[in-house]
Amino acid sequence: MAYKTDIEIARAANKLPIQEIGAKLGISTDDLLPYGHDKAKVSQSFINSVQGNADGKLILVTAINPTPAGEGKTTTTVGLGDGLNHIGKKAAVCIREASLGPNFGMKGGAAGGGMAQVVPMEEMNLHFTGDFHAITSAHNLLSAMIDNHIYWGNELEIDTRRVVWRRVVDMNDRALRQITASLGGVANGFPREAGFDITVASEVMAILCLSKDLEDLQKRLGDMIVAYRRDRSPVYARDIKADGAMTVLLKDAMQPNLVQTLENNPAFVHGGPFANIAHGCNSVIATTTALKLADYVVTEAGFGADLGAEKFLNIKCRKAGLAPSCVVVVATVRAMKMNGGVAKADLGAENVDAVKKGCPNLGRHIENVKSFGVPVVVAINHFVTDTDAEVQAVKDYVAEHGSEAILSRHWELGSEGSAELATRVAEIADADMANFAPIYGDDMSLFDKIDTIAKRIYRADEVLMDQKLRNQLKDWEAQGYGNLPVCMAKTQYSFTTDPDRRGAPTGFSVPVREVRLSAGAGFVVAICGEIMTMPGLPRVPSAEAIKLNADGDVEGLF
Repeated sequence: MAYKTDIEIARAANKLPIQEIGAKLGISTDDLLPYGHDKAKVSQSFINSVQGNADGKLILVTAINPTPAGEGKTTTTVGLGDGLNHIGKKAAVCIREASLGPNFGMKGGAAGGGMAQVVPMEEMNLHFTGDFHAITSAHNLLSAMIDNHIYWGNELEIDTRRVVWRRVVDMNDRALRQITASLGGVANGFPREAGFDITVASEVMAILCLSKDLEDLQKRLGDMIVAYRRDRSPVYARDIKADGAMTVLLKDAMQPNLVQTLENNPAFVHGGPFANIAHGCNSVIATTTALKLADYVVTEAGFGADLGAEKFLNIKCRKAGLAPSCVVVVATVRAMKMNGGVAKADLGAENVDAVKKGCPNLGRHIENVKSFGVPVVVAINHFVTDTDAEVQAVKDYVAEHGSEAILSRHWELGSEGSAELATRVAEIADADMANFAPIYGDDMSLFDKIDTIAKRIYRADEVLMDQKLRNQLKDWEAQGYGNLPVCMAKTQYSFTTDPDRRGAPTGFSVPVREVRLSAGAGFVVAICGEIMTMPGLPRVPSAEAIKLNADGDVEGLF
């Protein structure tokens, strides 16, 4: 059977005007700010007006460690949202916006796949409503104002060797990781080392995604530490007087974006911090708004549960007062075989032994998520090459670990294919079985928080950290930042910091090579192993195949 490509399916979608999608959630036309016919922002005044509503049930979709075989986390998120609506529930989906860097790099778009997609797919994966551009502009405005302040006399006595605010661009560009700025003589300022991160790693992105309104946004922006003086005292963004102008640039970006699934169900797509170098969840304002409007909200956290779910549960839920009723861990038979040692080229052949050998990766994620006190369901995202024996091997393994695995065929069949999964997830959510709690308390030391995640989630033997970094953590604790959660920046491909170690490895250490204080966002970043906050493009980037065809349509984005 020949299947249509994702982009062919998306182009053939029977989209409803966005006002009709808003009406399903009780959002009036006056409260939608349309961007064309099929996407709109939801006004802050409307969001304020529904705060008295009861909250719906929050369902988190996470996954095993990603493999080249594909897992389909966003596809499952969308499919589950459609499935819940299909069985008569009022449900909405909340996912992240896509970054241009990876879209033109190696992973393509991020709007789901097959019959479980969010549309308009092309716009979502390109400029969308301009949120990322606004974040890039606000971030770099602050960069320009810092250098300008130094140029015009440096009244704040900033130590130019200790400017910690880097610039950002929404593209994978390794040449910008480390640069020298202000060369060319007196007129151009004082030469210093600088560098770029990708926009999704910006603290401004994290702040936008964790702020509850514009007032909270401006306060957090002002709290950002941008540099230090010679006496090591911090200089904040509000000292540079940049917080007001940055808020102006972000006022529209702060409002959640409403779009629709292929089955015309509501989807909020807002914010997009990477999960391996930031906290990996869509915005708090989108999630909390959706919970006021729908009985069930299905959201996702980036990459595997060791990164995305850990940060969703330890950072986002802690900060926003959220508690998931159920967590869905996505796995595929193909990925189990790859974790079991099968090469990508050989994944099409039945290999039950390899499936069983690869299942411990899934088992560890199940145990980890359960340790937060939330019930877990495994969604086996179906591929047409899966055999009954392989699927049964996964189901049997999951049952032995005190959970249940349900085969979901949403990619092929849409909501009909996810109805069984949706029915079970709704039953669990309605049963109020969750007793959620983060795995570490606010009052634990920063190093102990890092150590707790490394040992309890990754199953490492130890954390390797220089005394200089340990002293830095202690200094931040002395400055009043010790109660912050930690955000681990680590490879997504493995529980370890080695991307090639699949499965459920033991007997390893987690080296932390840098720590950063995100005082505005409200967390401390621990950069582990070789992870980069500015990715590079692969040898053959997706951009080489992306073009406009003779009809003016985009080709190669998926």
